[in-house]
Amino acid sequence: MRAQLLDAQRPTDLVATVERLTLLQIDPTAAIAPSADLVAWSRLGSSYRPAHLKQALEKHRTLFELDALVRPMSDLGLYLAGAAERPSYESARAWIRANDRFRRDILDRLASSGPLTSRDIPDTSAVPWKSSGWTNDRNVTQMLEMLMVRGEVAISGRVGRERVWNLPERVYPSDVALPSIEEAERRRNERRLGSLGIARERARAMPMEPVHVGQAGEPAVVEGVKGEWRVDPRYLVGDFEGRTALLSPFDRLVHDRVRAEQLFDFEYTLEMYKPAATRRWGYFALPILHGDRLVGKLDATVDRTSSVLRVNAIHEDVRFGRTLARAVEAEVADLAAWLELDAAQPA
Repeated sequence: MRAQLLDAQRPTDLVATVERLTLLQIDPTAAIAPSADLVAWSRLGSSYRPAHLKQALEKHRTLFELDALVRPMSDLGLYLAGAAERPSYESARAWIRANDRFRRDILDRLASSGPLTSRDIPDTSAVPWKSSGWTNDRNVTQMLEMLMVRGEVAISGRVGRERVWNLPERVYPSDVALPSIEEAERRRNERRLGSLGIARERARAMPMEPVHVGQAGEPAVVEGVKGEWRVDPRYLVGDFEGRTALLSPFDRLVHDRVRAEQLFDFEYTLEMYKPAATRRWGYFALPILHGDRLVGKLDATVDRTSSVLRVNAIHEDVRFGRTLARAVEAEVADLAAWLELDAAQPA
């Protein structure tokens, strides 16, 4: 909880918050609010505004976006180290080689006309991108994303949900230090453990960002859970004073569902892809934290027409006493106020 800035002492600065958390995940789902904004609000409170994130990314350049994750600019070198060797799949690397003229066309156009959205960039590919999924024949987008992870282009901002692309020298600082690949991996593991507090040395593959930390930190055993963990020793000392918080389904505290169940006995599934009749907790249910326990889920939706945050249900994993119920009600009211809605009402 302390590693994730979910103790009673709230942080006050967005960039410092992202530096501690290491990332904010960008996701197009905004049933209540975009996940990156929900995570920032759950830490900073209602003083946070989405405009603060946009300013940090696009004006102050204290944060950057890479592969659908917002990270502190101070970590840029850790993610550009070894970029020339990406992507890792040979089929993708072969596609880039076959479309080298297309690649150079994009870089030339950005140099002369950038910043640009993908729709502003002509498709001059010689070999189309083949996929069984939605990316099939989306040649411009695929090339831009591959050039992004290679460090050849950068995201300079967004217009709505659409990314705006530019050359990296126009977005990133000129003095970025690139460590060796091995050093970058070691430091990423240390940073990741510092943000999680406790993690596995090796864990199952996760989309977006790993949840394992290698040999970072110190070995530890969690009573009642099989296997060894790694723990950041900074969090083994000091008192903990908790608070109540509503979390994004993509929050790093609960994003690894297996870890959340092992550490907190908290069962959770994001159900927006399930038919409504089969959902247990709701389309975009928010996990509820109280003190050092995950105690339930809030099923709520934003009704902009009526200007209300409509509470469909509060699912109690433990029995809510009066104190806990009032604390959750206060958080729901604060969420509604932050969203600039008139009230939080039961459905």
